[in-house]
Amino acid sequence: MKTQVAIIGGGPAGLLLSQLLNRAGIATILVEKHSRAHVLARIRAGVLEQSTVELMREAGAGARMDREGLPHDGCNLSTAHGMFRVDFSEGCNAQVMVYGQTELTKDLYDAQDAIGATIIDEAEDVALHGVDGDAPSVTFRKNGAPQRIDCDYIAGCDGFHGASRPTIPAGVRHEFEKVYPFGWLGLLSPTRPAAKELIYANHPRGFALASMRSHSLSRYYIQVPSSARVEDWSDEDFWGELKRRLPASVAATLEIGPSIEKSIAPLRSFVSEPMRWGRLFIVGDAAHIVPPTGAKGLNLAASDVRYLYEALTATILNGDVQALDHYSDRALTRIWGAMRFSWWMTSLLHRFPDQSDFDQKIQESELHQLETLQSARATMAINYTGLPY
Repeated sequence: MKTQVAIIGGGPAGLLLSQLLNRAGIATILVEKHSRAHVLARIRAGVLEQSTVELMREAGAGARMDREGLPHDGCNLSTAHGMFRVDFSEGCNAQVMVYGQTELTKDLYDAQDAIGATIIDEAEDVALHGVDGDAPSVTFRKNGAPQRIDCDYIAGCDGFHGASRPTIPAGVRHEFEKVYPFGWLGLLSPTRPAAKELIYANHPRGFALASMRSHSLSRYYIQVPSSARVEDWSDEDFWGELKRRLPASVAATLEIGPSIEKSIAPLRSFVSEPMRWGRLFIVGDAAHIVPPTGAKGLNLAASDVRYLYEALTATILNGDVQALDHYSDRALTRIWGAMRFSWWMTSLLHRFPDQSDFDQKIQESELHQLETLQSARATMAINYTGLPY
């Protein structure tokens, strides 16, 4: 097989890049190690920055998102002294869209099928070759038979554990990581959301988040120790602890129901530089991981896609051979901005095992400034709705 751009990974980043490139007239072949059913079963993020929403529309995959997504103009922060709202419209005249990553991925699969894009799933032993030369290729096995794709460029959208990032020599890669001493226990339930907008709770018992996927599907999280196990938490235990951490007025009207899914996500910050090696470009979780506190994971993948899409079209369609040279630096500038915001949100809202009384007072002071200073809320709003490109 031969194509212009081989894309490794069939999550939202790979699908979105494939969709945009094909619509621009650039041929792709997308290779995914799992089945489509497996990809669509993943429970992931649900808050889209305004720029991600616009990119989905540009890709011709935003119609259902526009019909069913929930535009939010703000979010709520709960503290020991009460709850207050950060108004995004007031802060930066922007908003976010609550729309589950599973639904977004389904829309992209449907859009790819509609244009006849080539997607190869259940590909085993994916390997990248010759990326530092002029003739890169991808090999894999499908149903036990060896396959090869010759291409001009490779986009590694295959996540943290994929084959793309390790293809960049260890002596070239510079990796940055911060591991947090807790995780998020998440529960998805077919119940009415606790509030019209997200609630981020700073509580002496630990952080909590009341989120949603739709008017009838809620997603909740509570901070748990790194050693916690899902099997040690019954639904009843989860709901009880969530109620303790949310404002009393919210807890009193909280609709409780069965869990559709329950899991624990560890929290870490991770960046690998550079995001290019020869004709290989890494995208999304292959290059970076953020704590979910700032809702940046999917949105950073989308911004990587935008930068790479612009660079590939400029190079392939317009002959601008220098456009690809700027991909890594452009993407990393925005990544580190979002990394800082996610770290700040995580530091502000969680209780750390070694947290002193002084540390707690600093958290309370920061939250008080957010509540009382419009400039502080505006800064949070700009970061939450998405840094400019």
